[in-house]
Amino acid sequence: MSVCSRHGARPGWTRALGFAAAILFAVWAGLCCSGGAARAVSPDSARLTPVVRAVRAAAPAVVNITSARFAERGRRSPLERFFGPLPDQLEGGARQKRVSLGSGVIVDGDRGLVLTNAHVVAGGDEIMIHLQDGREFPARILGAEPDFDLAVLEIRGASGLPSARLADTGDLMPGETVIAIGNPFGFTHTVTTGVISALGRSLRNEGGMLTDLIQTDAAINPGNSGGPLLDLDGRLIGINTVLDARGEGIGFAIPAGKARRVMEDIMAGSRAAPLWLGLLGQDVDGRTAQALGLDAAGVLVREVVPGTPAAGAGIETGDILVRLNGMALRDGRDLVNALRNQTSGERVRVVLRRAETTRTLDLTPVPLDDAAARRLLERRWGFDVREGKGGLAVATVRPDGPAAFLRPGDGVAGAAGRRVRSLKELLDVFRRERLAPESILQIVRDGRVYQARIVP
Repeated sequence: MSVCSRHGARPGWTRALGFAAAILFAVWAGLCCSGGAARAVSPDSARLTPVVRAVRAAAPAVVNITSARFAERGRRSPLERFFGPLPDQLEGGARQKRVSLGSGVIVDGDRGLVLTNAHVVAGGDEIMIHLQDGREFPARILGAEPDFDLAVLEIRGASGLPSARLADTGDLMPGETVIAIGNPFGFTHTVTTGVISALGRSLRNEGGMLTDLIQTDAAINPGNSGGPLLDLDGRLIGINTVLDARGEGIGFAIPAGKARRVMEDIMAGSRAAPLWLGLLGQDVDGRTAQALGLDAAGVLVREVVPGTPAAGAGIETGDILVRLNGMALRDGRDLVNALRNQTSGERVRVVLRRAETTRTLDLTPVPLDDAAARRLLERRWGFDVREGKGGLAVATVRPDGPAAFLRPGDGVAGAAGRRVRSLKELLDVFRRERLAPESILQIVRDGRVYQARIVP
């Protein structure tokens, strides 16, 4: 008998087993306590705050989105050429894989429809949806509207999923508590809270402008994009989209009402034409402002089209538009971009200067459809086109117009830095550039490509 045995001690292997059992018991006890805490809370407990209840109701419908993009290994970006291969490149093989992270929210569980930001899935070749319960499904893009930074995805191979309730956002109140759920920096289902700081905000971004935004101080970080902003009833009131990097506690969400209208257009398979007020104008640059005695930029109205909202609201030639929905207008591009982010039927508020007075008008923009855009193109740019097997060609030229240098039969290969191969593509570019002080066309004549500048 060993000395340990004589003193009543356990052999070494027995002590080891006892120690392991103690550890297992401690782990089991910890799991029971941590996992059962929420279940053990009384329904009447003060800990079950409105925030907790809202999160419990909505969180299962929040998803993590991974969007993978494949690129040929031989095509390197300027950053790669300077700094070398990026860390997310695939080892070996002919292609590189880059994965971006974002959030989304299921708005129709039966059909597996997910709302998210357009920039979250832009260029994605492979999209995966990760649910809170650990399941993963592939998804496809049903449609995206970059002007609104919204996209609709369809989860494939799943049905009967949870879904969030969309709220009517017409009754939102500054100061009311809101909740953001998303996947910032890959930390899934992160919950942050705050209040609605303001309503009706507008922001410029790389693609144009976002208007009518909800401003919140709930923490929104990279990876939160596309996730839901909720009220205390657990209803979806917004899609988180951007943050202002200049300060903390300044985030923005697209109102659920606008998101619903955009989603309905996407699901209907029809893209609504961008809106316009029915006027042509020019930028108020420094020289023009000095000549007019102005201390601000804006859009000088040169023509009001009869029968349009501008004419009906009483806008006149010589008026200077200085603000739209609270956003200062720097130039015609600002006006166009702001209207591109409006949905049909929404009223806008325009502030204009007329002589020594300032006026505020409320009016409802209307779609600038293809027929109207084509007529406006001929008036503004001074030519019309026809479609053929070889693409677009100049059909007619107005002799006294800004494009009098063109000849019938010239090919039109591009406009404003974008390639155009059809009348629809040309009209889409024109709608964006219709108030630009000048536009550059790519013209093909006798097999050679020329750059042609048009100054309306």
